[in-house]
Amino acid sequence: MKTLSIIKTLAIIVFTFITSISIYAQETPQLNDAEIANVAVVANQIDIDYAKLAIAKSKDAAVREFANTMINDHQAIIDLAVELVTKLGVNPKDNPVSKSLLNQADETTKKLKSVKGKAFDEAYINNEVAYHKTVIDAVNTLLIPQSQNTELKALLKTAVPILETHYHHAKMAQSKILKK
Repeated sequence: MKTLSIIKTLAIIVFTFITSISIYAQETPQLNDAEIANVAVVANQIDIDYAKLAIAKSKDAAVREFANTMINDHQAIIDLAVELVTKLGVNPKDNPVSKSLLNQADETTKKLKSVKGKAFDEAYINNEVAYHKTVIDAVNTLLIPQSQNTELKALLKTAVPILETHYHHAKMAQSKILKK
């Protein structure tokens, strides 16, 4: 019964997250490069924060290994983004999309902190699957098309295969965790 409740809660979280990104994508006629850089950094930092929570709460070796990969890979993307915006003299700028991501991350973090053990592992990995799918879609449909700087656009395009690998890794981990 707990698992069903967690899945329902995560479904609501994912729906809200996807809806908020879609709403802002529709309401925002154009993000400038400073705003796009901010969204990219925020999205990566959110996943690092989720992973740190997983390392702190999970006893499952596969979950902890996945979380460590998320920390390392997403930090590498942030480092590349910071290097690029420094080179370009761009200061990342808050915007409705990045604020929406942060607000939703706060809600998701509260939900993740409220569960323990196997329920946490399931909630974390289910969130990772949904989060990566949503971020991939946002990068492909919102950030890349609106990016004006060719180097920023190239960085975003470079991130997509990494995010897709994470998504598939999360799906594999999800199938293993849900079978336990």
